[in-house]
Amino acid sequence: MARFYCPLPLHTGDALSLPPSPARHVQVLRLQPGDAITVFNGLGGEFEATVTRMGRSDVDVLIGAHSATEREAACAVHLLCGITANERMDWLVEKATELGAASLTPLIAERSVLRLKGERAEKKLAHWQGVAVAASEQSGRNRVTRIEPADTLAAWLAQHPATTGVRLVLSLSPGTQLLRTALQGHAGGHNEVILLSGPEGGLTATEEALALAAGFVAVTLGPRVLRAETAPLAVLAALTLA
Repeated sequence: MARFYCPLPLHTGDALSLPPSPARHVQVLRLQPGDAITVFNGLGGEFEATVTRMGRSDVDVLIGAHSATEREAACAVHLLCGITANERMDWLVEKATELGAASLTPLIAERSVLRLKGERAEKKLAHWQGVAVAASEQSGRNRVTRIEPADTLAAWLAQHPATTGVRLVLSLSPGTQLLRTALQGHAGGHNEVILLSGPEGGLTATEEALALAAGFVAVTLGPRVLRAETAPLAVLAALTLA
C-alpha cells in the first residue's frame, strides 16, 4: 500500500485535503476514489486513509484507523556529517533515513567542498529534508530523519554540551580503537549516540582535537578507508540493525 507523509494533525474520521506533495504523488500513481493509502505525520504511528476525491491538483481523503506501529531503532543515532560533494550528500541523507538515523546535521568542515549560507543553504536543507521524507515513505518509517541547519563544528559544540549519550568521531589517527571496542566500554547500553564524521579528506587535526576535548571518543571501522558518505552509514548500520 502506498505511504505518504502528511504533516498535519491526523485523527480518525477526519476528512481533509492532502498537502501538495503527497497529493501530486497520489495523482502520479493514478489512484482513484475508494483506493486505500497509508498516511503518517511523524508524530507516531500511521493511519489508514481512503481517497474520496481526485481534483486537478488536489486530493481529498478520509482518515481511518490509527495503528501505533513504530519501526524505529532502539538506539537513537544523531549524525554530524561533513558536507560531501555533488550528489553524494543526497545519497547519504537517503540511506541514513532508511537505516533509522534520528537526525542529521550537515557539517561545514574545513575541508568541505560545498559551502552553504543564506538562501542557498535554506534551499539545500529543504531539498535534503524532502529526500528524508521520501526515504521514510519508502522504508516504512513513521518518523522522518530531522535535517538540522548546517553548522561548523565549533558552533555546534558550543550549542551542544556533553550529555549522557555516547559521542563518537570517526578517525584515521594511529592507535584509534575499533568501534565495537568503544561500545563495549558502555556496559549500561547506548540508547543515544552522536556520530561525527568528516567530508572528503576527513576532519582536520584541529577539528578532531576540538571533538576529543568535547567528549568524543575516536573510533575506526578497521584497516580499510571508506568514502565520506559510506563510513557514517557503516556505523549507523552497526548501531541500528539488529
